[in-house]
Amino acid sequence: MTVPSRLIKAVDVAIAQASGEAFITEARRSVAGGDINQAYALSGNGHRYFLKINRADRLAMFEAESAGLTELRQAVGLRVPAPVVSGAEDAWSFLVIEHVQLQRPSRACMRRLGEALADMHGVVATRHGWHRDNMIGPNAQHNARHSSWVEFWRENRLAVMLDAIAPEHPALARDGDRLLAALPDLLAGHTPEASLLHGDLWGGNAGMDDAGRPVIYDPAVYYGDRETDIALAELFGGFTPDFFEAYWGAWPGTPGYREIRRPLYQLYHLLNHARLFGGGYAGQSHRLIQQLLASV
Repeated sequence: MTVPSRLIKAVDVAIAQASGEAFITEARRSVAGGDINQAYALSGNGHRYFLKINRADRLAMFEAESAGLTELRQAVGLRVPAPVVSGAEDAWSFLVIEHVQLQRPSRACMRRLGEALADMHGVVATRHGWHRDNMIGPNAQHNARHSSWVEFWRENRLAVMLDAIAPEHPALARDGDRLLAALPDLLAGHTPEASLLHGDLWGGNAGMDDAGRPVIYDPAVYYGDRETDIALAELFGGFTPDFFEAYWGAWPGTPGYREIRRPLYQLYHLLNHARLFGGGYAGQSHRLIQQLLASV
């Protein structure tokens, strides 16, 4: 995607209006911004910003990300980049956030991240979900509120993914329907508080700033079982034993996480990857479903 000069001018104007200070992009550098956006570091007038751009029809995605970053900024001990402005210009949409110079987390930072995440999970709501839907990667994530965690996980997470994947993987979907029916038994007695969640906590969405503080970004925010964040952190790697030791030390786990709830929560993300990439992720999802069914 070529970035037209009129888009950058529109971004400059939007930054100036949002910040109350004049801004003109003097340098633009392409940086990693995930699989679905183009991303740039902008600098000018002594300020630096992080810019994401995509098609105009992706504006709602950027607005949801901005709202998610704002929600996460309730956390103490974590640095969350501040959203600056989002908008659209002709065929493009954009999101501008605070620029953070990221580094690989040190051992001390990983420990601080674990402790701070446990603290963030202490921010709770009265119901599971959120006031708006958002995205998990390029796919929609539904956040309609539920008082029951079992209902939320069944209707807003697993059922959505299974319905989407059913045409290409009918056998997986059939076993998935059996799993949905078994959820009340699998989660019997587990009534977690609705904790503030990052929602997409894998290693690529966490780092360290130049002061050694843990940074989290690219969220898929909602309120739900705190263990879902940890289950994802364990699934795709990027987090050290120091992180997990610090987290569980700050907020100990409860029975049933490793045997039942961890694979159940990881299944949502594996199904999402199966929708995106198919192949091995679909097979891995099906095996996990069968493993969970065998435990009922």
